[in-house]
Amino acid sequence: MEAKAIQICGTGSGVGKSVIAAGLCRIFTQDGFRVAPFKAQNMSLNSFVTAGGGEMGRAQVLQAQACRLEPSCDMNPILLKPATDTGAQVIVRGKPVGNMTACAYHAYKDKAWGEVLKAFRALKKNFEVVVIEGAGSPAEVNLKPHDIVNLRMAQAAGAPVVLVGDIDKGGIFAWLIGTLELLTEKERRMIRGFIINKFRGDKRLLKPGIGFLEKRTGVKVLGVVPYFKDIRLPEEDSVALEMRNQKPVTRNQKKDLIDIAVIKLPHISNFTDFDSLANEPDVRLRYVQERGELEDADAIIIPGTKNTIADLAWLKRSGLAGILLTTLNSHLSTLLIGICGGYQMLGEKIRDSYRIESKTKEVAGLGVLPIATRFEEEKVLAQVKALDLDTGLEVSGYEIHHGRTEYLKPSRAAFEIVERQGKRIKAPDGNMSDDGRTWGTYIHGVFDEDIFRRNFLNRLRGKKGLPLIHRQASRDSDRELDKLARLLRDNIDIDSLYKIGGIVLSREGMKYRRSNRPRHREEPCGLLLGRRSDL
Repeated sequence: MEAKAIQICGTGSGVGKSVIAAGLCRIFTQDGFRVAPFKAQNMSLNSFVTAGGGEMGRAQVLQAQACRLEPSCDMNPILLKPATDTGAQVIVRGKPVGNMTACAYHAYKDKAWGEVLKAFRALKKNFEVVVIEGAGSPAEVNLKPHDIVNLRMAQAAGAPVVLVGDIDKGGIFAWLIGTLELLTEKERRMIRGFIINKFRGDKRLLKPGIGFLEKRTGVKVLGVVPYFKDIRLPEEDSVALEMRNQKPVTRNQKKDLIDIAVIKLPHISNFTDFDSLANEPDVRLRYVQERGELEDADAIIIPGTKNTIADLAWLKRSGLAGILLTTLNSHLSTLLIGICGGYQMLGEKIRDSYRIESKTKEVAGLGVLPIATRFEEEKVLAQVKALDLDTGLEVSGYEIHHGRTEYLKPSRAAFEIVERQGKRIKAPDGNMSDDGRTWGTYIHGVFDEDIFRRNFLNRLRGKKGLPLIHRQASRDSDRELDKLARLLRDNIDIDSLYKIGGIVLSREGMKYRRSNRPRHREEPCGLLLGRRSDL
């Protein structure tokens, strides 16, 4: 059959579009369809490298996992990686085409739109259902004339649109109605359902508001999804760090926890590198920007960044660089780690002759490691496997960098890469100080390997005089996505969603649906899901 498409738009950024889309990808997959995610254009510093060596947004990587697929750049053909307040690196079908200002990218939009359509057609040819995610709001009046990701994409795909709003932020009814009011009559007809997301409390209190909303707009509320904390999924972008709660700890608890401080750089990228650390029960992971926040840290991490030179200048200007070096010299048990751009900062020099990131051609680094980095025009994009040279433990991850780093004197690498893009090699990666307390690497995701991560944490536990832990806490993304699908099935009228999308269940899918009916078919307010007259 010809692939069906459905688009998930939002009343704004951060309302839960990506998570809702991921949950629907898993539901359609469970119901027997060949499903693919799609987002025409993503703006994010959280990216991933595919097996084919292309770069794409991590939100679509999660959605691909929900579909039990290997991620493909066709799922996110345009990725914008902000490098300054007015410019970004533009990634097209996995490869960088250059840095552009907002005006330059506006002029490039026609070409970008052509690539978007090629990518979507490739998915449509090979899949039965495509779950499309919008970006921001479809009602941004200044962006609509040249939009390539929201309603223009839905129209090109023949996709009905479901609008998601975040009730936890407040003003949900004004937000949903206001979004529709700013659309044309033709655009309003494309909005076929609402989902109210992140609800806390008794759903009975929403009944009058839902009745008013549906009467005012003529659009059905498909469901009310509760605010959840027990499903562990990666965040899409660093805006979430501002709302991420730190583990509340007492003075006594603090003594038994490993305290890890990640510097929250202005252009921080790939902060999901540290999710696996944050999920460990004996770790307190903090994102810090103030000088007084470093003193008690057992480990300090300088993460990746899209603008190494600008963020290094900020690190020095803020006084964090001086405090960081003082802490390293005065607290002999503290470890200092740099990932990608953070690794480059730990060296003696960074050169940018081609002005890849900055107009500054050369800057002094922090001088902790005997290395120097130069930026090249060609970007390194590769999945890798490596060995930790201290322990022989295996790690895996991916590289995303313009930098080429060289040793300024004989010193030891931190890792040895043994496979790059599926080819066996032997190449040094990173650098480590003589005392082993400072090291850096280009490998994103290095802490995701369970045994390596636990070995790293046990080293810190030993320095604090804490007993070693010999079990690994591993996050099972597949299990978490199943939990998300269960939550959505219990709180969204999936039957109506199928009708809206024109999606017809197969016999196998109907069998799966019968054996996995929602556990709470009737809502607390007595609203029977699936009957329009009740909502």
